[in-house]
Amino acid sequence: MKGPIPYQRRDLMSTVVAGIMLCLMLFCLSSFSSAAEKTEVNDIRFWSYPDYTRVVISLTEIPQYSRSRLANPDRLYFDIKNSRINKERQKTITVGNGMLKTVRAGQFNENTVRIVLDLDKMSDYKVISMEDPVRIIIDIYGQKQAVSAKKRIVLDPGHGGHDPGAIGPNNLNEKDVVLDIALKLRKLFENDPNIEIFLTRETDIFIPLEQRTAIANSRNADLFVSIHANASPRRDAKGIETYLLNWANDEQAMKVAARENAISLKKMKKMNDSRDILAIMLGDLRRDNKRDESLKLANLIQKNMVTGLNKNYTHIVDHGVKQALFYVLFGAQMPSVLVEVSFISNPLEEKMLARDVYRGEIAQSIAAGIAKYMLVFPEGQTIAQGGGRIVP
Repeated sequence: MKGPIPYQRRDLMSTVVAGIMLCLMLFCLSSFSSAAEKTEVNDIRFWSYPDYTRVVISLTEIPQYSRSRLANPDRLYFDIKNSRINKERQKTITVGNGMLKTVRAGQFNENTVRIVLDLDKMSDYKVISMEDPVRIIIDIYGQKQAVSAKKRIVLDPGHGGHDPGAIGPNNLNEKDVVLDIALKLRKLFENDPNIEIFLTRETDIFIPLEQRTAIANSRNADLFVSIHANASPRRDAKGIETYLLNWANDEQAMKVAARENAISLKKMKKMNDSRDILAIMLGDLRRDNKRDESLKLANLIQKNMVTGLNKNYTHIVDHGVKQALFYVLFGAQMPSVLVEVSFISNPLEEKMLARDVYRGEIAQSIAAGIAKYMLVFPEGQTIAQGGGRIVP
């Protein structure tokens, strides 16, 4: 008959068992934490046009990813690290527009989601990452269509639908004001045989920022003008200002861009300091002298708004031309600007913006700036072919 287990032996066994249990617990916690921290691929969307396609991959966290292009067959693929995708999202999306055949998404291995773009005839592509919501934007370019004899202008009334934009003290919504200005602006050009006007939205609907740029690119637009009303916590803030895409040169400009991008000022500053974003943006701005042309357009619109409105409103404050990183201007293939027509947060300027006559005068002033810009270019020449030295 065996005797009782000595206390020392029992203590040793208890310690070993406790150690094993602790290791198992730590392993399980580690596995759970690792799974919980994985980036999820939520959605994949695309907008297809005759010579341009935009693919947007929506995610839950800012991803780390690699990309590569392979031949035979021609394809681009993106490996998103430490990520997962639900079975419902693991699918093949047929595009079939001459540039892009399909988009395939799947769980490549335990920690990697692979997105594959099966290509047809692609002349170029570009990738941009954005936050709030987090997404990877892939622009695919085909062969450019023949240049239209008419100059094409895309007007972008900001916000819309469930997004009212800034709301004034008396509940005037930015989305309504800017849509009316854009519609009036289109009407001013409707009898001009040399100009075609397109709107990103003609009614009270919501359009994502990345789709607005895609619409301008799809139209082979010569100009892109995004129209907004400004806002500030300071009720006495007033005036007008016009922006072009570049890194922000002051905090106030970053605050305006953060509001229009629907992100925090902290994230806006981080974006402003991102070398990757600046490298993509600067390379894009150098193409076709776009920064110089955007600056010319911004100056002419701002100057004509100030002089035009000051004829009847002596208190108009000129904040000048500024620059900041506006999402809606990212990836635009033409000179593009964003106009802040007045401060809807200012009680007096809100009252003015509520008046049909004031909105009409704003439209006339913007139209005058655009018309003067158009005079710079001879008949038959596209905006992108215009001269101008690149300013780094």
